[in-house]
Formats: sequence, C-alpha cells, structure tokens
Amino acid sequence: MMTNDLQDIAATLDNAMFSATATPQLGGTLSLDDAYAIQAMSFDRRLERGEVRVGMKMGFTSRAKMVQMGVDEMIWGRLTDKMLVEEGGSISKADYVHPRCEPEIAFLLKKPLAGRVTALQAQTAIEAIAPAIEVIDSRYENFKFSLTDVVADNSSSSGVVIGAWNSVPDDISNLGMVLSQNGKAVEIGSSAAILGHPIRSLIAASRLVEERGEVLEAGSIVLAGGATAAIALSAGDKVKLDVEQLGRVNFSVEP
Repeated sequence: MMTNDLQDIAATLDNAMFSATATPQLGGTLSLDDAYAIQAMSFDRRLERGEVRVGMKMGFTSRAKMVQMGVDEMIWGRLTDKMLVEEGGSISKADYVHPRCEPEIAFLLKKPLAGRVTALQAQTAIEAIAPAIEVIDSRYENFKFSLTDVVADNSSSSGVVIGAWNSVPDDISNLGMVLSQNGKAVEIGSSAAILGHPIRSLIAASRLVEERGEVLEAGSIVLAGGATAAIALSAGDKVKLDVEQLGRVNFSVEP
C-alpha cells in the first residue's frame, strides 16, 4: 500500500482515539508490515503533540485472549507517558470508545534489549517488576477487528495502571492473579498463562521490536500481556488486581 494511504489510515485511527469515536474496520488487504507502519505513523502523531514514549506492551500472549479476540498471533504496541494512570486514581469513561481492562505483569528494564536473547539475558535486563492493569480500547466499531486492524490501532493499548515496583522474586512462573470488579473476583488466573512464563514474553518482545528496527531501551516499561480475558468497564467501576508476591494495584472509572 502507498505511504500516503497508510498515513491517511493512521490519521483516521489517531482521530478516533483522540475523539473517542468508533471507526469502521479497515478491511481490504493490509499486510502485517502495513499495519505496523500505520501504528508507527499514528504513534508519531502522539509524539508531535508532546507525549513521550515510555515502553511497549505485548498482546495476545495468553490463550484466553487469543480465543476472546479470535486471533492466533502475538502482537505489540507502544506506550506513552500520557497513557500512565496513577495507581489508585481514575480514568474517565468518556475518554474511551468501549474500554476494557486486563491483569498484567510489568517489567522495568535497567539495560537495553533487542533481537534474540536467552532467558538469562532477559532476566538480567530487569530492574524491577510490578502488578499492572492495562486499559485497552479498540477504536473499531463493536470491538471487532482482524489481526492487521488491531496492530494498526496500537494493539488496542490505551492506558496502564502500575503498582509498586518490586525486586524480582526467584520464581515468577506461576504467580496467582485475581482481578476484582466492585469487590467481586471476576477473573482468576496465573502468570503461567503468559506464554507459560512471563520471561518468555520479554524474550518475544525483544525479538519483535528488533524486527521493526527498534530497541527496548533502559528505563522502558514492558507489559508482559494479559493473563486472563479482558473485562468491560462501566462508569462507577472500582477495579483491583492482586498478584501473589507482587502486591496490589487498583483504579476507578468515572463517567
């Protein structure tokens, strides 16, 4: 697809995000390369408005999410400082098209990662780990999309609430995770749902960004991917995530 066409799509998706207005699915014959090019172009518009890149998120790293969204490949998207939600704070539903959230584990890197790395190399690049809740929001009508649609739309990434940073426990392969909504546990899972071990997600993140000519810089936040299916959010909701050994993170939803 021609660059001008990709730029037009990027502008459409950015405007849909900025105005919290749903847009039709892209359709057509976009390649995955086209989709990531659109994502980058749309993201550049955020940077031009003064936002600062702070990291990246992995998507579709659990079987539950793949089944829920009807896809079968891992994807990734970019994070900015404007997408960071204060722990214990709130978001406004009016700023989103149809927001959902999912339980995550966040890594903070102390040195760069790129390309194919071993588990040991990935582990030694981690400064700290935290419980996190990602707020996702597809800009497409009815929350329906193809693989290339969602990649172009920054892999639905819209916000993230990060809890207290911890030193990395000896074993994070099977940490219990409970996502509660208005005092009721609605999703119960484990970090094992993230590719069998969250470190595998960091390994995949390193490979995937390098394929696009990028590097996970020191100081970057990396979201390992949802451990369960996402839940829909409504005004008035109070959401909490408890992660074994890592602690708790919470936020609320205003109108």
